[in-house]
Amino acid sequence: MGMLLIDVGNTRIKWALTAMPQSGDLAGAWLDSGSAALGELVALSERWRKLAVTRILVSNVAGEHVQERLQTLLETVFGAAVRPHWFVSQPQLAGLRNAYRDPAQLGCDRFAAALGAQRLFPQQTLLVATCGTATTIDAVSADGVFSGGMILPGLGLMATSLARSTAQLPHVTDHVQVDTLFADNTDDAIISGCINAQVGAIERAFALLGRQSGAHVLCVVAGGSAALVAPYLSIAHETVDNLVLIGLQTAAATL
Repeated sequence: MGMLLIDVGNTRIKWALTAMPQSGDLAGAWLDSGSAALGELVALSERWRKLAVTRILVSNVAGEHVQERLQTLLETVFGAAVRPHWFVSQPQLAGLRNAYRDPAQLGCDRFAAALGAQRLFPQQTLLVATCGTATTIDAVSADGVFSGGMILPGLGLMATSLARSTAQLPHVTDHVQVDTLFADNTDDAIISGCINAQVGAIERAFALLGRQSGAHVLCVVAGGSAALVAPYLSIAHETVDNLVLIGLQTAAATL
C-alpha cells in the first residue's frame, strides 16, 4: 500500500506513488511515477487503477474546475473511502515557516517547492526558481523561513505573448537555444530576449539575496522549462525534477 502524490500545474499533472511516508524517507524515492497534460486527465485513470493506494495528497493550482474533475476521477478509481487531501500553504510545516503577509495566499505549489528544496538542501540559504507556465523565484533562509518571492511570465508564455501582441513578430516554437546575446535574426532575438529575461531575474534575485542574507546562496531550479533556462545561469545552482512532489512527500510525513 502506498501514497499517491499529485502535482497539478497550469498545463501538466505530475504524480508519484511512494511508500507510506515517514520522516526518514529518501526524498524522491518513488514506487511509480508519471505525468500527463491537463487535457489527458481521464487517461490517467487507467494507469492509476493498477496502483495500491491508501492516501492521496494533491497540490492543485489549476483552479476549481480541474479540482472537481480530479475529485470525481479519484473517487471513480479508488472509491469514496480514499479521500484526497488538498494541500494548502500553512503558517508553518515540516520545519519551514511561511512569512507571507497572508500565509494562506501563497500558492500551494510554491510552498511545496520550498519544502522540497529545504528537504534536499537543509540549513542552506536557497533561491527556489520554478520555471513553468509562470516562473516563480522565492527565498528560503538557512533557518527555514520562506520570506517571499516574485512571479513573472514563464519562458513559453513570454515568447507566445510577444508574438501574439506584435503583428510583425513570428511565433517561435521550434527551438529555444541562444547562441549569442545579440542575435542577428528576429526568431533568435525573441528567444534570446525571453531566456535572458528569465536568467536575468533569477541572477538578480540571487545577488540581492546574497547581499541581504550575507550568506552563500544556492539556487534550486525546477519546473518544466528548467532544462531550457538552467544552462544559461552563471550562478551556483542545482536542477531538480519533481520538486513539488518531493515537497508533498515531505509534508505528508507530518500531516
